[in-house]
Amino acid sequence: MTQMKQGLGHVEVQLDTGLKKHVSKLSLLFTGVGAIIGSGWLFGALYASQIAGPASIISWILGGIMVMMIGLVYAELATMFPVSGGIVRFPHYAFGSFASYGSGWISWLAAAAVTPVEVLATLQYANPYIPWLMYQSEEGPFLLTAPGGVVAVALMFVYSLINIMGVKLFTKFNNVLVWWKLAVIALLVVMLFALEFNPENLTSQGFAPEGWGAVMVAIPAAGIGFAYLGFRNAVEYAGESDNPKKNIPFALIGSLVITIGVYVLLQVAFITALPPELLEGGWSSLSFDDAAGPLAGLALVLGAVWLAWLLRLDAIISPADTGLIYAGVTSRLSYANARNGNFPQWLTKLNSRGIPWPSVVLTFVVGCIFFLPFPSWQLFIGFITSAFAISFGSGPVAVGALRRQLPEQERPFKLPGGDILPLIAFIGSSLLVFWAGWAINEKMLIALLLGYVVYVIYHFTAKVKLPPLDLKSGLWFPIWVFGLMVISYFGDINGDGKMQEGIFLNGDAGPLTLGTGALACAIFSIAVYYLGVHWRLPAQRAADYISRTPVDDPEIAG
Repeated sequence: MTQMKQGLGHVEVQLDTGLKKHVSKLSLLFTGVGAIIGSGWLFGALYASQIAGPASIISWILGGIMVMMIGLVYAELATMFPVSGGIVRFPHYAFGSFASYGSGWISWLAAAAVTPVEVLATLQYANPYIPWLMYQSEEGPFLLTAPGGVVAVALMFVYSLINIMGVKLFTKFNNVLVWWKLAVIALLVVMLFALEFNPENLTSQGFAPEGWGAVMVAIPAAGIGFAYLGFRNAVEYAGESDNPKKNIPFALIGSLVITIGVYVLLQVAFITALPPELLEGGWSSLSFDDAAGPLAGLALVLGAVWLAWLLRLDAIISPADTGLIYAGVTSRLSYANARNGNFPQWLTKLNSRGIPWPSVVLTFVVGCIFFLPFPSWQLFIGFITSAFAISFGSGPVAVGALRRQLPEQERPFKLPGGDILPLIAFIGSSLLVFWAGWAINEKMLIALLLGYVVYVIYHFTAKVKLPPLDLKSGLWFPIWVFGLMVISYFGDINGDGKMQEGIFLNGDAGPLTLGTGALACAIFSIAVYYLGVHWRLPAQRAADYISRTPVDDPEIAG
């Protein structure tokens, strides 16, 4: 039922009817913590050390701060408009259909990739016991076998089934799993410090043996950005929270504060627990005989067989929990895209438990398809991080626009300092993309272009009225993305002058260095931010989109 606006001073948001308000304060916090502590903690400590050495500790801190800035932006938006799939909905309110489709498509695609990547992490850690699931390629990554592919699809099905059973069951299940994960990580950190402590590892080959550029590269490449961006779940489940105005800021900020502390402590414990002889070939050659599970491999080196067994058990539980969360998150994103009028309306159908079950089914199918081009954990991570950064970038610009469109709108959580923090968050999103490198960004660009092709086809074939394109208001988004692609192509984040091989073009060989490339990203992002704010929808149109949707009021479409 439509809730009419009360003038442009204050607009009542069109809430999602049919969704169940079963997500409590603790459950909302744990959806964030559970998503952040997934497969990233199982592999991130090793991969970050290989890339940046002891300076990987700074990578975890810097990555956490950058994502915190983005999270604070979404805390303001989500408390204003507590709707399901908010990361897709907010750009629609401020800029209309064209902008919301671009960010919504790439956000949905990246989220759809997370559940299969968590499945791969589970199977990789199980490999020492069930070797027919995966095999190690000559290039290094573990790849699925044919029987492993069947098991992977079966796990995807289980996650989807639990989500269809209802959000109340999901949150209870998730709460238990998060307590387990936190307990295991705490035990691991304590045991690593107790079993062996070699503080000289922090400086024996230099604190930053690969240079400070490697500190930045590790954020997307080692899965650091991928891990922290799980904060988004407090936004995606906002429409199902029992008290969103209080619960959302608590969950967003709390999940990041907790996990930044966890990951930094884990990285320090991992580095100082390494026997010095393992570093004789340098940090980049650090490896263990148990290559499928680095933390379990370190536990075996230290003689803690029981700890290795516990970690392998947790390697099934931790990714499974995150995969379960993202199976639900992705379905909320397709639901939100459909509420915007950009996806088919059958994706908004709810079952008796208030779950958009066609969206869950679509998530399952797309997730299984991802196993084909990305059959290993490492091949997924950079793409997901870059795509998430692009999708989150629309939030800071939406904050700037909505403050000008609806200055009198109640904001239970408002960032101080005017445009300063949204600008920092927007620049941070741009840097996460730049640091991913051309080889990753080219794939993300192809995925976005494919999305625009789907968008055109849908607009010509849809049998229902669609919202106006609002092309001018949304044009800043593709300008931003394509500008970042140009900077990425001419960047040289590793400082080695070597080309990164892409699918169609080889790039990332200069002349922009890590520093000049970051400066270019910052200047370009500031320009695009104010361009987007200037091109925002008229206040009346924004108010219409907030208070009414094409699903409930087709007269505002077409």
